[in-house]
Amino acid sequence: MIRIDDLTVGYDEPVVSDVNVAVDRGELVAVLGPNGVGKSTLLRTVLGLQSPLSGTVTVNGDDVTALSRSEIATRLGYVPQSESGGLPSTVFATVLAGRKPRATWRPSDHDREVVGEVLADLGLSDLAMRQLTELSGGQRQQVRLARALAQEPAGLVLDEPTSSLDLRHQLDVLERVRELADGGVAALFALHDLDLALRFADRFVFLANGGVAAVGGEDVVTADLVERVYGVSATVATVDGRRVVVPD
Repeated sequence: MIRIDDLTVGYDEPVVSDVNVAVDRGELVAVLGPNGVGKSTLLRTVLGLQSPLSGTVTVNGDDVTALSRSEIATRLGYVPQSESGGLPSTVFATVLAGRKPRATWRPSDHDREVVGEVLADLGLSDLAMRQLTELSGGQRQQVRLARALAQEPAGLVLDEPTSSLDLRHQLDVLERVRELADGGVAALFALHDLDLALRFADRFVFLANGGVAAVGGEDVVTADLVERVYGVSATVATVDGRRVVVPD
């Protein structure tokens, strides 16, 4: 679904080089690494929001640099970690905006039905007519997810979706993303919390020192890797069948 080949991303100079990874339908892949390593830059390039320095990103076989913004939006939903305040808007209107890539010049009854279904699936129906400014941080993040889902994309790209959320809302968001992946969505997300990534993701892309330190399942997560990527001495163990990382 999402394929990244020999990708180098950055601005005037490379930030991350030689990235190779594929995200298939039904799979949740986490991009991990310390702050400033280039996770967001990589995701922006996957979304076509900035051009690669070299290499390619394809979605359903098409190079993202050859697709229009609307074409990308019908294939990939984007959930940013935060957004600057805009015009006052209700939850329903915000999520309805996610239908824009698929809508004609004005929303149809079908568009409104899709929004209603998405809000119901996420347990947000009771908030439909609330202003965004009245919501908690966790609720606003759920609304961003709902807006992305209203696009009916085959893939999701999420940039630090748990940023600034308390633990309960972090779990709520990631549990929902896990459910979406289990339902056939291809999901790629950046995260700073290694333990949460180990709990929910199928595979991992670790970035460090301008490149890719490791790609693979939880078996790649070792004490040596944690020290190389994060500069932290840690013990990596398996508890109840799941990898956990405990700093020494």
